[in-house]
Amino acid sequence: MAQLERFAQARIPAQGVDIVIARMRALGADLPPRDGVAVFNRVYLSVTEEVDRAIDGGLAGGFADRGAAVTLDVRFAERYLVAVDAAAHGGHPPACWRPLFQLRRHPGVRPLQFALAGINAHIGHDLALAVVDACRTLGCEPDALEDEFERVGDLLISLEERIREELMPGPDLLQVADPLTHLLGAWSLERARDGAWGAARALWALRDLPSVEAEFAHRLDASVGLVGRMLLTPLPD
Repeated sequence: MAQLERFAQARIPAQGVDIVIARMRALGADLPPRDGVAVFNRVYLSVTEEVDRAIDGGLAGGFADRGAAVTLDVRFAERYLVAVDAAAHGGHPPACWRPLFQLRRHPGVRPLQFALAGINAHIGHDLALAVVDACRTLGCEPDALEDEFERVGDLLISLEERIREELMPGPDLLQVADPLTHLLGAWSLERARDGAWGAARALWALRDLPSVEAEFAHRLDASVGLVGRMLLTPLPD
């Protein structure tokens, strides 16, 4: 593990997470607060800041290998920021992100939906590819990053309830008849995280079969995008 730590620090600058945080803060400052991407960006920024504090805490924060944790966190964030840049410059972001970019200003979509759609894209698709990216950077197998993956996932899950509470539209959410209640019940961050780990292991196993690996990644992207589009179903007030 010590050798992996030294290699990670050589490839990813120690301030890598700080750079990512600065980029997200700048993005948030440029967007209207009600914009769907801005809503997700605020959520993701708070999560990234929490992860950064935990990484700085080392063993006390649950991260025994700081270098590996920084590598995974930065590679993870890069996937989101690349998608944002592609959308901003007329490019083609991954299918998992397109529903959020397309419906970001729809008046019938509630803030909590924007947040969950972004989390769905980032966890369901980006996290799996980020594990593979990190493994290639570090020269290791996915199993070597499992502790870091699980710790990041634990932090995300611990923040999920707070995110839902902050973005709830009001007490009506608790009513069974509210369509948003059904949407919330149909998606789980924990299940998405488990699926991401399985997808990462599959992608790594397919790395010597580039065409099969690319097809798997394409289908993962499309399926996560379909879930995101359903999460962004416009709802009545």
